[in-house]
Amino acid sequence: MSFRSVATSMVVATSPFLALDVAEAQSGRAALSAAQDAVNLDMLEVTATGAPAARGLNLATPSRSASRLGLTPLQTPASVDIISGETVRTRGQFTVNEAVTQNGVGIASTASPGSGNSAFSSRGFVGTNSVMRLYDGVRLYTSTQTFPFDTWNVERIEVLRGPASVLYGEGAVGGVINVVPKRPTFTQVNEAQVGFGSDYTRRIAVGSGGPINDVLAYRLDISRNAGEGWLRPNGDFSNFAISGSLLYRPSADLSVTLSNDYGDNSPERYWGSPLVNGRVPRALRDTNFNVADSDIRWRDNWTVLKAEWSPSPDLTFRNIAYRMTSDRLYRNAEGSAFLPSTGRVQRSLFADIRHDQEQLGNRLDAILRGEVFGLASQSVVGAEVNRIRYRHTNNQPYGGTDTVDPFAFVPGRFINAAGTTPGYETVTDQYALFAENRLVLTEQVSLITGLRYDVPSIRRDDLRNGTAFRKDFEALSWRAGLVYNPVPDISLYAQYATAVDPVGNFVSLTVAQKDFRLSTGRQVEIGAKGLFWEGTAEWTLAGYRIVKDNLVSAVPGQPGVGVQVGSQSSQGVEAALSFAPLENWRVDANVALLHAQYDDFRQTVAGQVVSYAGNQPIDVPERIANLWVSWAFAPRWEARVGVQQVGAMVSDFANAVRRPDYTLLNTSLDYRPEPNSRLSLRLYNLTDEVYAAARGGNATSVLLGRPRSVELVYNVAF
Repeated sequence: MSFRSVATSMVVATSPFLALDVAEAQSGRAALSAAQDAVNLDMLEVTATGAPAARGLNLATPSRSASRLGLTPLQTPASVDIISGETVRTRGQFTVNEAVTQNGVGIASTASPGSGNSAFSSRGFVGTNSVMRLYDGVRLYTSTQTFPFDTWNVERIEVLRGPASVLYGEGAVGGVINVVPKRPTFTQVNEAQVGFGSDYTRRIAVGSGGPINDVLAYRLDISRNAGEGWLRPNGDFSNFAISGSLLYRPSADLSVTLSNDYGDNSPERYWGSPLVNGRVPRALRDTNFNVADSDIRWRDNWTVLKAEWSPSPDLTFRNIAYRMTSDRLYRNAEGSAFLPSTGRVQRSLFADIRHDQEQLGNRLDAILRGEVFGLASQSVVGAEVNRIRYRHTNNQPYGGTDTVDPFAFVPGRFINAAGTTPGYETVTDQYALFAENRLVLTEQVSLITGLRYDVPSIRRDDLRNGTAFRKDFEALSWRAGLVYNPVPDISLYAQYATAVDPVGNFVSLTVAQKDFRLSTGRQVEIGAKGLFWEGTAEWTLAGYRIVKDNLVSAVPGQPGVGVQVGSQSSQGVEAALSFAPLENWRVDANVALLHAQYDDFRQTVAGQVVSYAGNQPIDVPERIANLWVSWAFAPRWEARVGVQQVGAMVSDFANAVRRPDYTLLNTSLDYRPEPNSRLSLRLYNLTDEVYAAARGGNATSVLLGRPRSVELVYNVAF
C-alpha cells in the first residue's frame, strides 16, 4: 500500500473547515475545479495511541497555518512542517519546545522562564515578536506564550518558516508555530499514559473522545507532570492541564465547536548558571543559584467558540470567538555573574513581577469558490478584531545584589529594594482586514496571493506617576507566489513576502518605544518539494533571503529595554528528507544552514559609538540539523535514535560571549504487549553533554540543558 493511500485512510472529518478534494490533495495537485464539488472537510490525521506513529513530512496533508485556503504543503509556495502529535509522543517529546526543535527544520530554542519557556529562532530572527505562536489558529500574545504546557493534547504542530504577517498580523518575520489540539470526532477513542523517570519524574494523562449521539461529539484530555528536577535547590516542577470540547454537527454543512483549555504550571525556578572562563564547570552544573523563596507560576484559560456554515458548495462562512485569560507570577534573582577576584557569584536583577492579561477577539471570514476570467479560483476574505487588557505589577528597577559561595552555596532570600506595586496598564485594540486567493492558471501552474491591513492602537496608563499615552499604528503586508507542478508529485515554487514586526511587544509598549517605527521585513524564497518511491518518500529543498529594517532588539540584562537597529539580514538553505531505505527502517533527516548578520547597527557604549555591522545576531545558530532513525527489528519491538545538532550562538551584540555548538543523542526502545499498547524506555542526552540550551538572565550566564536522564512510559488505547 502506498504512503498516499495509507494517509487517505487515516483522514477523518471532524468539522467542515477546508474545501478540498481529498484524492486530489493526496496527489499534490488539487485542481480547484474539482474541489468545488467536494464536501467541506477539516482533514485531521488521527492515529490511535497504540498504533504505529505517523511518518513522513506530510506534504499531502492540508495545513491550517500556511494558508486559510486549506492547501497542502505541496500546493503552498512556502516552507511548511506538519508534525503529528503521535510522532511527538512516540519520540518522547513532552514539551512543544522539544517537539518543534527536534522535528522541525531550522528551528532552535531560545526559551527561558522570562519567555514562558517557549521562544524560538527561525531563519535568523528570534523571539516572540519574530517567531509567532498560535494555539488552534489563534495568536498568542506576550503573556500567554507558554500554553500548552505539555504535548498530551496535541493533535499536530504546524510550522511555517518565513514571513507570515499577511496571515496573522504584525510580527512573524521568521515564522509561525501553530499547535493544533485534539478536538472531537465521531470515532470513539480512549487513551491513557503513565510514566516514571529520573529525578522522581511522574507523568499521568488520560484522554477520551467520541460520539454522544448522532449530532454531538466530545473530547476530554487531562494531564499532569511533576518531578524534583536535576537542579538543586528549586529544581522541582509541576503542571496540570485539562482540555474539553463539544462538537455540534446537525448536518454536513453546519458545525459548531465549543472548547475550553485550562493549564496551571509551576516550572523549575532556574534562570541560569554563571560562566567561569566562558563555560560552566561540571562542579556547578547541578547548582541553581536562585533564592530560596523564589517562585514562578503561570495560569491560562482559553474559551473558544467556532462555527462554520456552507449554504452552498461555492460559499463557506467561518467564525471564531474567543476569550483568554493569563496570570503570571515571577519572584527570582534572574542575573548571576562569577567574580574572578573573589571566587564568588554575584546575583542581581531581583525581579518581583505579576502579569494579568485578558484577550477577547473574533475572526470572521468567507471562502468563495468559482472562476475568474474562466480560471478556477478560491478566495478567502475576512476581518478580525481583538482587545488585550494587560496589567503589570513589579518592583522596578529590579535593584539589589548579593554574593554567594558557588561551592558552599546557601540560597539566601529575595531582596526587594523598591517594593512591589502596580506599574502600568495597557489596552491594545487591533483591527484587521485580510484576503487570500488561489488562481489556477493552468493544470500545472497556480498563483497564490494574500493581503492584510492591520490597525493596532495602544493606550498605556502609568499607575505610579499618573501619566498616559496613546499610540496608533498601521501596517500593510502582502505576498505572492507561483507553484509549478512538472509532474503530479513534484512542486517547484517561488514567493515574495513582506512582514511587519511590532516595536517590542504592543501589550508592554514603553514610553521609550512608542516613537519607534514598525519593523518591516521582506523575503524572497525559492524551493522544491516532492514525493517518490510511490509516495513512501518525501523531500523538500528551499533557499531564501530575508532583510528586516528598523528592528527592535532586546538589551541583554535589561528587562523591557530595547534598541532599534538599522537593519538585519539572513540568507540560507534548508532541506528535509523522509524515507524507508529498507523494510522496517525509517529515516527522517533535515538540515538548515544560514548566514545572519546585523547590516546597520550602531550603539553608544561608554560614550563611544560602536558599530556591530557584520556581527552574528544574538541567539541565532547558523547550523541546525536533526536525524531520526527507527528500526522495527522484531515483532512488537522498535528501536529509535535521534540526533540533534545546534550551531554556536552569541549572547551579546559584540559577539564577545559565545555559546559553543552542541550535539544531543536521544534513544528509545519500544515494546508492544498488545497492538493497542506501547511500553517505552527512553534515554535522553545519552552522552551526558554539558551544553547551553539558551541565554541566562543576563549575558554572563547560560541556561543549561538537562543531563542524561531516563524515563519509562506506558501508553494504551482502549
